[in-house]
Amino acid sequence: MNILLIVTFIIWIYVLTVLKRGKLEFWYFIAGSVGLFIYMLILVEPVILAPLQKAVSAVAGMFGDMTGIYESYFNKNVIFISTGDTNLSMYIDYECSGIIEILAFLALLWFFPLYHTYEKSVLSVVGGFAIFVSNVLRIFVICLIIYMFGESSYFIAHTIIGRLVFYACTVALYFFVFTKSQIIRQKVGGFKFDAHNADIS
Repeated sequence: MNILLIVTFIIWIYVLTVLKRGKLEFWYFIAGSVGLFIYMLILVEPVILAPLQKAVSAVAGMFGDMTGIYESYFNKNVIFISTGDTNLSMYIDYECSGIIEILAFLALLWFFPLYHTYEKSVLSVVGGFAIFVSNVLRIFVICLIIYMFGESSYFIAHTIIGRLVFYACTVALYFFVFTKSQIIRQKVGGFKFDAHNADIS
Protein backbone atom coordinates (compact mmCIF):
# COMPACT_ATOMS: atom_id res chain seq x y z
CA MET A 1 0.00 0.00 0.00
CA ASN A 2 2.82 2.40 0.90
CA ILE A 3 4.68 1.65 -2.33
CA LEU A 4 1.52 2.13 -4.38
CA LEU A 5 0.86 5.42 -2.58
CA ILE A 6 4.37 6.67 -3.30
CA VAL A 7 4.21 5.64 -6.96
CA THR A 8 0.84 7.30 -7.51
CA PHE A 9 2.09 10.41 -5.70
CA ILE A 10 5.08 10.66 -8.05
CA ILE A 11 2.81 10.20 -11.07
CA TRP A 12 0.46 12.89 -9.73
CA ILE A 13 3.33 15.35 -9.27
CA TYR A 14 4.58 14.59 -12.78
CA VAL A 15 1.12 15.17 -14.27
CA LEU A 16 0.90 18.48 -12.43
CA THR A 17 4.28 19.63 -13.80
CA VAL A 18 3.19 18.71 -17.34
CA LEU A 19 -0.07 20.63 -16.98
CA LYS A 20 1.78 23.59 -15.48
CA ARG A 21 4.33 23.71 -18.29
CA GLY A 22 1.53 23.41 -20.83
CA LYS A 23 -0.29 26.33 -19.16
CA LEU A 24 -3.42 24.23 -18.86
CA GLU A 25 -4.58 26.09 -15.77
CA PHE A 26 -8.07 24.59 -15.55
CA TRP A 27 -6.84 21.00 -15.75
CA TYR A 28 -4.00 21.84 -13.34
CA PHE A 29 -6.58 23.09 -10.84
CA ILE A 30 -8.82 20.02 -11.27
CA ALA A 31 -6.01 17.46 -11.13
CA GLY A 32 -4.33 19.22 -8.23
CA SER A 33 -7.47 19.66 -6.14
CA VAL A 34 -8.76 16.13 -6.68
CA GLY A 35 -5.35 14.59 -6.06
CA LEU A 36 -4.72 16.61 -2.90
CA PHE A 37 -8.18 15.75 -1.59
CA ILE A 38 -7.58 12.03 -2.11
CA TYR A 39 -4.16 12.10 -0.45
CA MET A 40 -5.52 14.06 2.50
CA LEU A 41 -8.30 11.50 2.87
CA ILE A 42 -5.70 8.74 2.98
CA LEU A 43 -3.04 10.42 5.12
CA VAL A 44 -4.64 13.25 7.11
CA GLU A 45 -8.21 12.11 7.77
CA PRO A 46 -7.29 9.11 9.98
CA VAL A 47 -5.15 11.37 12.17
CA ILE A 48 -7.55 14.27 12.75
CA LEU A 49 -10.94 12.53 12.61
CA ALA A 50 -11.15 11.45 16.25
CA PRO A 51 -9.92 14.80 17.70
CA LEU A 52 -12.30 16.66 15.36
CA GLN A 53 -15.26 14.56 16.50
CA LYS A 54 -14.44 15.29 20.13
CA ALA A 55 -13.98 19.00 19.39
CA VAL A 56 -17.37 19.20 17.65
CA SER A 57 -19.01 17.35 20.55
CA ALA A 58 -17.33 19.59 23.13
CA VAL A 59 -18.12 22.93 21.46
CA ALA A 60 -21.67 21.88 20.59
CA GLY A 61 -22.01 20.75 24.21
CA MET A 62 -21.11 24.24 25.41
CA PHE A 63 -24.16 25.62 23.61
CA GLY A 64 -26.25 22.79 25.02
CA ASP A 65 -25.13 23.61 28.56
CA MET A 66 -25.83 27.32 28.10
CA THR A 67 -29.33 26.74 26.77
CA GLY A 68 -30.21 23.62 28.75
CA ILE A 69 -31.46 21.92 25.60
CA TYR A 70 -29.08 18.94 25.62
CA GLU A 71 -25.97 17.51 27.24
CA SER A 72 -22.74 16.49 25.56
CA TYR A 73 -20.45 13.63 26.51
CA PHE A 74 -17.57 14.57 24.26
CA ASN A 75 -15.34 11.73 25.46
CA LYS A 76 -17.78 9.36 23.79
CA ASN A 77 -18.87 11.79 21.01
CA VAL A 78 -22.47 11.58 22.19
CA ILE A 79 -25.11 14.29 22.61
CA PHE A 80 -28.02 13.48 24.91
CA ILE A 81 -31.35 15.24 24.27
CA SER A 82 -34.22 15.10 26.73
CA THR A 83 -37.56 15.64 25.00
CA GLY A 84 -40.27 15.34 27.61
CA ASP A 85 -40.90 11.65 28.26
CA THR A 86 -38.40 10.56 25.61
CA ASN A 87 -34.63 10.69 25.71
CA LEU A 88 -32.63 10.67 22.50
CA SER A 89 -28.88 10.24 22.04
CA MET A 90 -27.09 11.42 18.90
CA TYR A 91 -23.63 10.15 18.03
CA ILE A 92 -21.17 12.53 16.35
CA ASP A 93 -19.93 10.17 13.65
CA TYR A 94 -17.84 10.53 10.50
CA GLU A 95 -20.50 12.54 8.67
CA CYS A 96 -21.18 14.87 11.59
CA SER A 97 -17.50 15.69 12.07
CA GLY A 98 -17.33 17.87 8.94
CA ILE A 99 -13.99 16.32 7.94
CA ILE A 100 -14.97 15.81 4.28
CA GLU A 101 -16.06 19.42 3.85
CA ILE A 102 -12.91 20.80 5.51
CA LEU A 103 -10.57 18.68 3.39
CA ALA A 104 -12.48 19.54 0.20
CA PHE A 105 -12.21 23.26 0.99
CA LEU A 106 -8.48 23.01 1.65
CA ALA A 107 -7.87 21.02 -1.53
CA LEU A 108 -9.67 23.60 -3.66
CA LEU A 109 -8.05 26.53 -1.88
CA TRP A 110 -4.45 25.41 -2.29
CA PHE A 111 -4.81 25.05 -6.05
CA PHE A 112 -6.90 28.18 -6.48
CA PRO A 113 -4.69 30.47 -8.59
CA LEU A 114 -5.65 33.91 -7.24
CA TYR A 115 -4.16 33.76 -3.74
CA HIS A 116 -0.57 33.99 -2.55
CA THR A 117 0.84 31.36 -0.20
CA TYR A 118 0.44 33.47 2.95
CA GLU A 119 -3.16 34.26 1.97
CA LYS A 120 -3.89 30.57 1.49
CA SER A 121 -2.37 29.83 4.90
CA VAL A 122 -4.62 32.38 6.60
CA LEU A 123 -7.70 31.29 4.66
CA SER A 124 -7.00 27.65 5.50
CA VAL A 125 -7.30 28.46 9.19
CA VAL A 126 -10.23 30.86 8.82
CA GLY A 127 -12.11 28.65 6.36
CA GLY A 128 -11.55 25.47 8.34
CA PHE A 129 -12.76 27.22 11.49
CA ALA A 130 -15.80 28.60 9.65
CA ILE A 131 -16.79 25.11 8.47
CA PHE A 132 -16.27 23.80 12.01
CA VAL A 133 -18.54 26.52 13.45
CA SER A 134 -21.12 25.87 10.71
CA ASN A 135 -21.15 22.22 11.66
CA VAL A 136 -21.61 23.06 15.34
CA LEU A 137 -24.48 25.38 14.38
CA ARG A 138 -26.04 22.55 12.35
CA ILE A 139 -25.91 20.20 15.34
CA PHE A 140 -27.37 22.86 17.63
CA VAL A 141 -30.27 23.47 15.20
CA ILE A 142 -30.94 19.74 14.97
CA CYS A 143 -31.00 19.39 18.76
CA LEU A 144 -33.20 22.48 19.13
CA ILE A 145 -35.79 21.12 16.70
CA ILE A 146 -35.81 17.72 18.40
CA TYR A 147 -36.11 19.39 21.80
CA MET A 148 -39.07 21.51 20.64
CA PHE A 149 -40.95 18.99 18.47
CA GLY A 150 -39.96 15.63 19.87
CA GLU A 151 -38.26 12.50 18.62
CA SER A 152 -40.50 12.26 15.55
CA SER A 153 -38.84 15.36 14.10
CA TYR A 154 -35.38 13.75 14.07
CA PHE A 155 -35.42 12.77 10.39
CA ILE A 156 -36.52 16.19 9.14
CA ALA A 157 -34.17 18.00 11.52
CA HIS A 158 -31.11 15.91 10.70
CA THR A 159 -31.61 15.06 7.04
CA ILE A 160 -33.18 18.26 5.72
CA ILE A 161 -33.06 21.33 7.97
CA GLY A 162 -29.66 20.65 9.52
CA ARG A 163 -28.05 20.08 6.14
CA LEU A 164 -29.69 23.17 4.69
CA VAL A 165 -28.23 25.29 7.50
CA PHE A 166 -24.77 23.76 7.09
CA TYR A 167 -24.67 24.03 3.31
CA ALA A 168 -26.02 27.57 3.36
CA CYS A 169 -23.08 28.56 5.57
CA THR A 170 -20.67 26.63 3.34
CA VAL A 171 -22.01 28.26 0.17
CA ALA A 172 -21.53 31.68 1.78
CA LEU A 173 -17.92 30.76 2.63
CA TYR A 174 -17.24 29.55 -0.90
CA PHE A 175 -18.75 32.72 -2.32
CA PHE A 176 -16.50 35.02 -0.31
CA VAL A 177 -13.34 32.92 -0.72
CA PHE A 178 -13.64 31.88 -4.36
CA THR A 179 -16.35 33.71 -6.31
CA LYS A 180 -16.10 37.22 -4.85
CA SER A 181 -12.29 37.23 -4.86
CA GLN A 182 -12.22 36.19 -8.50
CA ILE A 183 -14.64 38.95 -9.46
CA ILE A 184 -12.63 41.57 -7.58
CA ARG A 185 -9.18 40.48 -8.78
CA GLN A 186 -9.90 39.73 -12.40
CA LYS A 187 -8.66 42.29 -14.89
CA VAL A 188 -11.55 43.96 -16.63
CA GLY A 189 -10.88 46.18 -19.65
CA GLY A 190 -11.94 49.75 -19.17
CA PHE A 191 -14.03 51.77 -21.59
CA LYS A 192 -14.72 55.44 -22.07
CA PHE A 193 -17.10 57.60 -24.04
CA ASP A 194 -15.38 59.42 -26.89
CA ALA A 195 -17.23 62.73 -27.17
CA HIS A 196 -15.29 63.81 -30.28
CA ASN A 197 -16.39 60.83 -32.35
CA ALA A 198 -19.91 60.61 -31.01
CA ASP A 199 -22.64 60.83 -33.58
CA ILE A 200 -25.54 62.82 -32.14
CA SER A 201 -27.46 63.32 -35.38
